[in-house]
Amino acid sequence: MQYLIRATVIVGIATLASTQNTSTPGGPTFNDFLRFSCSELNIQRIDPLVTPGVVPSPHLHQFVGGNALAPTMDPSMNISDEATCTTCTYTEDFSNYWTAVLFFKARNGSFHRVPLMENLGLEGQRGGMTVYYTAPYDKKTKVTAFKTGFRMLIGDPGYRAPSPIAQEYKSIAFRCFTEPWGPAPPASEIGGDWDTRYFPNKPCPYGLRVNNFFPTCWDGVNVDSPDHKSHVAYPSKGTFETDWECPDTHPVKLPQILYETIWNTSAFNDASMWPTDGTQPFVFSMGDPTGYGWHGDYLFGWKGDALQRAMDRYCGTDCPVLETQSIEKANTCAKAVVVNETVDGWLGGIPGGVKVTS
Repeated sequence: MQYLIRATVIVGIATLASTQNTSTPGGPTFNDFLRFSCSELNIQRIDPLVTPGVVPSPHLHQFVGGNALAPTMDPSMNISDEATCTTCTYTEDFSNYWTAVLFFKARNGSFHRVPLMENLGLEGQRGGMTVYYTAPYDKKTKVTAFKTGFRMLIGDPGYRAPSPIAQEYKSIAFRCFTEPWGPAPPASEIGGDWDTRYFPNKPCPYGLRVNNFFPTCWDGVNVDSPDHKSHVAYPSKGTFETDWECPDTHPVKLPQILYETIWNTSAFNDASMWPTDGTQPFVFSMGDPTGYGWHGDYLFGWKGDALQRAMDRYCGTDCPVLETQSIEKANTCAKAVVVNETVDGWLGGIPGGVKVTS
């Protein structure tokens, strides 16, 4: 599958000085990924993609990216013209990226938001997530960067069982860090034997990582669709890494986007805090205790042709055609919340009165 990218390349890297994934001769290297940090912009109950204009939205999200974020963001809007700063490393990226929020449910029924962790090699990042854009590994195949107004969704907050879309189901993976940034032995691909598609049933002393990969084929016409999914598709043959073909209905090849979100679960490792019946205590902000409802939302907002230039250069971690800012500078970008409610500390319930449903 296109999602079985080597974890030793992506995050469980012994050292950032090494760029070659030696476990796969001729395979992807660390420099094949345009990998960057996007610090927290804010955490609140809005959703400009699924429930535009609804304030507050049904459940809590954590947002990163440009400060043009608002409850309503019409596709006709050029985000890069509206934003004045971004929490991402690349200053020409004013896109908005968001996911659900993770909570720990204590034995007494109270909830506590689990904080987000900075990623390996991106120390200093204030919460948020790591974002990847990947051009084809063969350094020959061209991809088309997303167009103004483009947006998409992966996953579904209502799922409590595997997605009926097999490739979507396989595009999401959880890894329990039982050691710093790992385990990440050779051949420990995302979605492989070291991962689950649902919440792990054991404590994760060094954090819980969730990865999700977006579709890489586009119909070439629509920047959105009613379900925010139908205008994109997964490969009909091969994988993103090799012999990649798109279906006739979606012939345009796109960069591969990956969200990597890492939750600092270390404060919740004490077994005495966990349920006595052996179940796991974590729940997403849409009331999901299974993990199957994990989802990611994307609103494209790169300035001009910046992303296209990066993809044409097959940029990795070093991309001289893009303008960058320090993580410290990115951390200064923020946006005041529209929905002002308590999301931290011990809470009597999930914000919005969301009920836990399995």
